[in-house]
Amino acid sequence: MTTGVPLALYGPDFAADPAGHYERLRAHGPIGPVELVPGIEALLVLDYQAALDLLRDADSFSKDPRAWQATVPPDSPILPMLAYRPTALFSDGETHARYRAAITDSLGMIEPHVLQKQVARAARLLLRDFAGTGRADLVAQYARQLPLRVFNIWFGVPDEDSDRLVAGMAGMINSTKDAAAAYADLVAVVTRLVAERRAAPGRDLTSWFLAHPAGLDNDEAIRQITLTMSAGHEPSTALIGNALLRMLTDPRYAGSLYGGAMTAHEAINEVLWEDPPFANFSAHYPRRDMEFHGHRLRKDQLILVSYAAANRQSRPPTGDDLGRAGENAHLAWAAGPHGCPARQPALLIAITAIEQLTSHLSDMELATDPSELRYRPGPFHRALAQLPVRFTPLASVPEPS
Repeated sequence: MTTGVPLALYGPDFAADPAGHYERLRAHGPIGPVELVPGIEALLVLDYQAALDLLRDADSFSKDPRAWQATVPPDSPILPMLAYRPTALFSDGETHARYRAAITDSLGMIEPHVLQKQVARAARLLLRDFAGTGRADLVAQYARQLPLRVFNIWFGVPDEDSDRLVAGMAGMINSTKDAAAAYADLVAVVTRLVAERRAAPGRDLTSWFLAHPAGLDNDEAIRQITLTMSAGHEPSTALIGNALLRMLTDPRYAGSLYGGAMTAHEAINEVLWEDPPFANFSAHYPRRDMEFHGHRLRKDQLILVSYAAANRQSRPPTGDDLGRAGENAHLAWAAGPHGCPARQPALLIAITAIEQLTSHLSDMELATDPSELRYRPGPFHRALAQLPVRFTPLASVPEPS
């Protein structure tokens, strides 16, 4: 059984050196004890094979957190991420299949060439705001804004609600004292949106969710939409930021901004292996007391998967071998019945965003020493707080098509 002092997955120390924390946890074997926020403990799967076994075993592990949740203070800042809601993330069996079908079928109605065009247009509009200044924070002014603009189109969100959406999704995942209020405001925005689309459907994801044969009631629709927004925006923001940092600092990408051999796709793939935007997640709960990879687990005990730690045991070749078989075996999208249903749209958004940026600002360089960059604290995500760059100012950016 895993014993010992839990390692904190919050605060600036963990944000600055998650890899070091994972290595210390490996002293416990494939599973280690962690503290997600003060007073809330869990087990973290660090081993690649153990992670796959957990993610694929719906018979032994449930996604329903309600028994565990009853042991947690109702004001805990971890609950906005882990508390039960009627969504695909917290359901099993037929209920999960029903919710997931509404998500995957609705997302499947977005045509890739239309999405790519929407991302390119949003990218150019953002570029026009700062390209003439010669400086930018690529997190605040680009990576965070671009997915939001695309999501607003998809879901039919009014522009005036954009700031509330960003604040709600970011505050929720940060798991601080303001997390509950942030999530509540996010739900309020979506609740109004659902009411409007019930009354007047349009050609957008919100309307497609409501019209889906799954027959979602209002609360179910609100929760699936909120889940889809949150699971799409924050990881996309972090993926774009982390990949841009790699291209700006890794010597193997020298010159890639202006036609080098390594591409945005390769940078993104390396980030998904080594710095996945969701570093630790996939909450599961044993259905019974059980033995699992040499550790004794208790019924309804919280156990999570560290995609970041598990990936480090199964990295693909690098350099000239990138892109060969096995490059997609990482766990950044999870696996099994609860694997991410939006991986292809997410990849298309990130690749197009980076290609648009680097094709216009080809001489970008960091405006600070890499050691001065900071990551947002929190147990679940791996996301830059800022990414300042400088470049030759552009007189203009071509009008979006």
